[in-house]
Amino acid sequence: MSLSPINDANENLLGAVRHDWTRDEILKLFNMPFMDLLFEAQVIHRTHFDPNKVQLSQLCSIKTGGCAEDCKYCPQSARYDTGLKASKMMEVDRVVELAKHAKEAGATRYCMGAAWRDLKDRDVDQICAMIEGVKDLGMESCVTLGMLTSDQIGRFKQSGLDYYNHNVDTSEEYYKEIITTRSYQDRLDTIQNVRDAGINVCSGGIIGMGEKETDRAGMLETLANMPAHPDSVPINKLVQVKGTPLYDDSIDEISDFDFIRTIAVARIMMPKAYVRLSAGRESMDKKMQAYCFMAGANSMFYGEKLLTTPNPVKNNDMALLAELGMSPEGHTMSHEDAATEAKLTDAIVPLKAGGTREFDPSIAYNSRAADNVTQ
Repeated sequence: MSLSPINDANENLLGAVRHDWTRDEILKLFNMPFMDLLFEAQVIHRTHFDPNKVQLSQLCSIKTGGCAEDCKYCPQSARYDTGLKASKMMEVDRVVELAKHAKEAGATRYCMGAAWRDLKDRDVDQICAMIEGVKDLGMESCVTLGMLTSDQIGRFKQSGLDYYNHNVDTSEEYYKEIITTRSYQDRLDTIQNVRDAGINVCSGGIIGMGEKETDRAGMLETLANMPAHPDSVPINKLVQVKGTPLYDDSIDEISDFDFIRTIAVARIMMPKAYVRLSAGRESMDKKMQAYCFMAGANSMFYGEKLLTTPNPVKNNDMALLAELGMSPEGHTMSHEDAATEAKLTDAIVPLKAGGTREFDPSIAYNSRAADNVTQ
């Protein structure tokens, strides 16, 4: 028996890499019974990833504030009085030093962000040096710098850039309510130009900005129907910052369950992408984050700050992973835990096919795996 309301006609529909999702199909996923949705997402997640590993990225604001854009959620816009002072771009040596500390703390990817609408050619050499410095540490490099020219993209490719982040933010329909200084098509064009250069794409959005469920579906529709799915999909929960237009009591905070549903639907629609817990994680308790991992999230920003908004401290993150029997990607799983994982996978596949199986206590997770996590 199929669990999914869109899966009756084709048993292989869920879990397939598709680029032809319709809004109605996506909304049906959002409206599945919560536990059924999480089960589907977890089965698909296990098909492509180790469910007990989480990729850790750290984000550094290499140039803060003074941005000409009018993104209503962003404290870095020069249009809003948020108390944030604009700064010059950081020196290369300082960025590389911070990246080294991030690697020592467990991060495998270092992301560098600058607050501007588009990159000026005069800054390209300095950013290339940052990328090369991060790569020399053996880390993956990522930058988010607004719109780029083809020549700038080519320079970054030559420097070894692994990922470029450029979010779509929300649905195309709701986008004009959030930003007017850059079109939705501008964002899509930048993403395509980056992909054409052979650089991995990181693209997601923000939820909780007053949008409707159909807008969350529309955001995921845009991402999943690209010629290739983004390699990383950050899902941000709005952090209301005083002074920005979205610091507004009339905007209802998105419920925990609606956020988790968005994670699960993203996992189902983009089965091979890393789905990242990004901004807003500081407000999530341990149980909510555990549900997000169950729903298919397998990456998170790590460190005390995301550009200008708070993030859980590192020790709390490691303690949470240890408590869940999870560990950062790149850490080795013991033979005993690998055997347990194989048993769990073997048990869950017949259930997905509609079979039945009595619970076997031998497949229960061994909590001693937590000892493998480096504090």
